[in-house]
Amino acid sequence: MMVTNDGGRIIVVSGPSGVGKGTLLRELFKITDLPLVLSVSATTRPPRPGETDGVEYCFITSDAFRRKRENDEFLECFEVFHGGHWYGTLRREVESKRDIGKWVVLEIDVQGGLAIREQFPDAVMIFIRPKDREVLRERLAQRGTESPEVAEFRLNQAIEELDLADRYTYQVVNDDLTVAAHELRDILQSLISCK
Repeated sequence: MMVTNDGGRIIVVSGPSGVGKGTLLRELFKITDLPLVLSVSATTRPPRPGETDGVEYCFITSDAFRRKRENDEFLECFEVFHGGHWYGTLRREVESKRDIGKWVVLEIDVQGGLAIREQFPDAVMIFIRPKDREVLRERLAQRGTESPEVAEFRLNQAIEELDLADRYTYQVVNDDLTVAAHELRDILQSLISCK
Protein backbone atom coordinates (compact mmCIF):
# COMPACT_ATOMS: atom_id res chain seq x y z
CA MET A 1 0.00 0.00 0.00
CA MET A 2 1.96 3.01 -1.26
CA VAL A 3 1.22 6.70 -0.88
CA THR A 4 0.90 8.76 -4.03
CA ASN A 5 3.34 11.45 -2.89
CA ASP A 6 6.05 11.95 -0.32
CA GLY A 7 3.53 13.31 2.16
CA GLY A 8 1.44 11.52 4.73
CA ARG A 9 -1.22 8.93 4.36
CA ILE A 10 -4.99 9.23 4.43
CA ILE A 11 -6.62 6.93 6.98
CA VAL A 12 -10.39 6.57 6.55
CA VAL A 13 -12.25 5.33 9.62
CA SER A 14 -15.92 4.65 9.00
CA GLY A 15 -18.70 2.73 10.63
CA PRO A 16 -22.32 3.12 11.56
CA SER A 17 -23.54 5.86 13.83
CA GLY A 18 -23.26 4.78 17.45
CA VAL A 19 -20.42 2.29 16.94
CA GLY A 20 -18.01 4.43 18.96
CA LYS A 21 -15.63 5.68 16.26
CA GLY A 22 -14.79 8.90 18.11
CA THR A 23 -14.19 7.17 21.43
CA LEU A 24 -12.04 4.53 19.74
CA LEU A 25 -9.95 7.15 17.94
CA ARG A 26 -9.38 9.10 21.18
CA GLU A 27 -8.09 5.87 22.73
CA LEU A 28 -5.88 5.19 19.70
CA PHE A 29 -4.28 8.63 19.94
CA LYS A 30 -3.34 7.86 23.57
CA ILE A 31 -1.48 4.63 22.77
CA THR A 32 0.45 5.38 19.56
CA ASP A 33 3.34 7.55 18.51
CA LEU A 34 2.50 7.35 14.81
CA PRO A 35 2.28 10.77 13.10
CA LEU A 36 -1.54 10.79 13.27
CA VAL A 37 -3.68 13.91 13.12
CA LEU A 38 -7.46 14.03 13.03
CA SER A 39 -9.14 15.93 10.23
CA VAL A 40 -11.97 18.10 11.53
CA SER A 41 -15.02 17.80 9.28
CA ALA A 42 -17.30 20.72 8.50
CA THR A 43 -21.04 20.56 9.14
CA THR A 44 -24.11 22.73 8.89
CA ARG A 45 -25.75 21.17 11.93
CA PRO A 46 -25.72 23.13 15.18
CA PRO A 47 -23.30 22.07 17.92
CA ARG A 48 -24.56 19.60 20.50
CA PRO A 49 -24.03 20.39 24.19
CA GLY A 50 -20.34 20.17 25.02
CA GLU A 51 -19.13 20.43 21.41
CA THR A 52 -16.60 23.10 20.50
CA ASP A 53 -16.22 24.68 17.07
CA GLY A 54 -12.99 23.51 15.45
CA VAL A 55 -12.66 20.51 17.79
CA GLU A 56 -15.47 18.06 17.06
CA TYR A 57 -16.52 19.86 13.86
CA CYS A 58 -16.13 23.15 12.07
CA PHE A 59 -19.69 24.46 12.42
CA ILE A 60 -20.61 26.65 9.46
CA THR A 61 -23.78 28.07 7.98
CA SER A 62 -25.61 26.45 5.10
CA ASP A 63 -24.67 29.40 2.87
CA ALA A 64 -20.98 29.11 3.74
CA PHE A 65 -21.09 25.36 3.14
CA ARG A 66 -22.78 25.86 -0.24
CA ARG A 67 -20.11 28.40 -1.27
CA LYS A 68 -17.35 25.98 -0.29
CA ARG A 69 -19.04 23.23 -2.33
CA GLU A 70 -19.28 25.54 -5.34
CA ASN A 71 -15.58 26.45 -4.95
CA ASP A 72 -14.56 22.75 -4.82
CA GLU A 73 -13.18 23.13 -1.29
CA PHE A 74 -14.37 19.67 -0.19
CA LEU A 75 -12.80 16.29 -0.91
CA GLU A 76 -16.20 14.80 -0.12
CA CYS A 77 -19.45 16.16 1.20
CA PHE A 78 -22.95 14.79 1.60
CA GLU A 79 -26.28 15.60 3.14
CA VAL A 80 -26.77 12.96 5.79
CA PHE A 81 -29.57 11.80 8.08
CA HIS A 82 -32.66 13.89 8.73
CA GLY A 83 -32.76 17.64 9.01
CA GLY A 84 -30.97 18.64 5.82
CA HIS A 85 -27.55 18.97 7.46
CA TRP A 86 -24.41 18.65 5.37
CA TYR A 87 -21.07 17.16 6.40
CA GLY A 88 -17.81 17.33 4.49
CA THR A 89 -14.04 16.97 4.53
CA LEU A 90 -12.28 20.22 3.70
CA ARG A 91 -9.53 19.77 1.11
CA ARG A 92 -7.17 22.18 2.93
CA GLU A 93 -7.62 20.23 6.20
CA VAL A 94 -6.19 17.14 4.56
CA GLU A 95 -3.65 18.51 2.09
CA SER A 96 -1.91 20.86 4.53
CA LYS A 97 -1.36 18.02 6.99
CA ARG A 98 -0.27 15.47 4.39
CA ASP A 99 2.22 17.97 3.02
CA ILE A 100 4.09 17.91 6.33
CA GLY A 101 4.10 14.11 6.51
CA LYS A 102 1.15 13.56 8.86
CA TRP A 103 -1.18 10.59 8.59
CA VAL A 104 -4.55 12.29 8.34
CA VAL A 105 -7.39 10.37 10.00
CA LEU A 106 -10.82 11.03 8.52
CA GLU A 107 -13.65 9.90 10.79
CA ILE A 108 -16.41 9.94 8.19
CA ASP A 109 -19.49 7.99 7.19
CA VAL A 110 -19.37 5.15 4.69
CA GLN A 111 -20.67 7.28 1.82
CA GLY A 112 -17.87 9.78 2.37
CA GLY A 113 -15.30 7.05 2.89
CA LEU A 114 -16.08 5.43 -0.43
CA ALA A 115 -15.88 8.83 -2.16
CA ILE A 116 -12.41 9.34 -0.65
CA ARG A 117 -11.31 5.88 -1.83
CA GLU A 118 -12.26 6.81 -5.39
CA GLN A 119 -9.98 9.86 -5.27
CA PHE A 120 -7.23 8.24 -3.21
CA PRO A 121 -7.00 4.52 -4.02
CA ASP A 122 -4.07 4.28 -1.60
CA ALA A 123 -6.13 5.49 1.37
CA VAL A 124 -6.13 3.10 4.32
CA MET A 125 -9.75 2.01 4.69
CA ILE A 126 -10.83 0.81 8.16
CA PHE A 127 -14.40 -0.10 9.06
CA ILE A 128 -15.47 -0.13 12.73
CA ARG A 129 -18.15 -2.71 13.51
CA PRO A 130 -20.31 -3.28 16.58
CA LYS A 131 -20.28 -6.67 18.29
CA ASP A 132 -23.79 -7.15 16.91
CA ARG A 133 -26.78 -5.11 15.79
CA GLU A 134 -28.48 -5.20 19.18
CA VAL A 135 -25.48 -3.50 20.79
CA LEU A 136 -25.70 -0.81 18.12
CA ARG A 137 -29.42 -0.32 18.81
CA GLU A 138 -28.69 0.08 22.54
CA ARG A 139 -25.88 2.59 21.94
CA LEU A 140 -28.06 4.72 19.69
CA ALA A 141 -30.89 4.67 22.24
CA GLN A 142 -28.53 5.62 25.10
CA ARG A 143 -27.24 8.67 23.25
CA GLY A 144 -30.48 10.54 23.80
CA THR A 145 -29.44 13.20 21.28
CA GLU A 146 -32.17 12.52 18.73
CA SER A 147 -35.88 11.93 18.58
CA PRO A 148 -37.03 8.28 18.42
CA GLU A 149 -37.79 8.74 14.71
CA VAL A 150 -34.27 10.00 13.94
CA ALA A 151 -32.74 7.27 16.10
CA GLU A 152 -34.70 4.63 14.15
CA PHE A 153 -33.60 6.22 10.86
CA ARG A 154 -29.97 6.10 12.06
CA LEU A 155 -30.34 2.44 12.99
CA ASN A 156 -31.72 1.57 9.56
CA GLN A 157 -28.90 3.58 7.97
CA ALA A 158 -26.40 1.74 10.19
CA ILE A 159 -27.67 -1.63 9.00
CA GLU A 160 -27.23 -0.53 5.38
CA GLU A 161 -23.69 0.65 6.17
CA LEU A 162 -22.82 -2.69 7.80
CA ASP A 163 -23.63 -4.31 4.46
CA LEU A 164 -20.88 -2.17 2.86
CA ALA A 165 -18.14 -3.13 5.33
CA ASP A 166 -16.51 -5.51 2.85
CA ARG A 167 -15.55 -2.52 0.69
CA TYR A 168 -13.02 -1.61 3.39
CA THR A 169 -9.58 -3.19 3.62
CA TYR A 170 -9.72 -3.72 7.38
CA GLN A 171 -12.51 -4.30 9.89
CA VAL A 172 -12.26 -3.83 13.64
CA VAL A 173 -14.97 -4.91 16.07
CA ASN A 174 -15.43 -2.29 18.79
CA ASP A 175 -16.64 -4.54 21.60
CA ASP A 176 -13.81 -3.96 24.09
CA LEU A 177 -12.38 -0.44 23.69
CA THR A 178 -8.83 -1.33 24.73
CA VAL A 179 -8.66 -4.40 22.50
CA ALA A 180 -10.13 -2.51 19.52
CA ALA A 181 -7.73 0.44 19.98
CA HIS A 182 -4.73 -1.89 20.07
CA GLU A 183 -5.98 -3.72 16.98
CA LEU A 184 -6.38 -0.39 15.18
CA ARG A 185 -2.89 0.67 16.28
CA ASP A 186 -1.43 -2.65 15.07
CA ILE A 187 -3.04 -2.22 11.64
CA LEU A 188 -1.52 1.23 11.25
CA GLN A 189 1.83 0.15 12.68
CA SER A 190 2.01 -2.66 10.10
CA LEU A 191 1.79 -0.10 7.30
CA ILE A 192 5.11 1.51 8.18
CA SER A 193 7.04 -1.20 6.37
CA CYS A 194 4.79 -0.76 3.32
CA LYS A 195 5.48 2.95 2.90
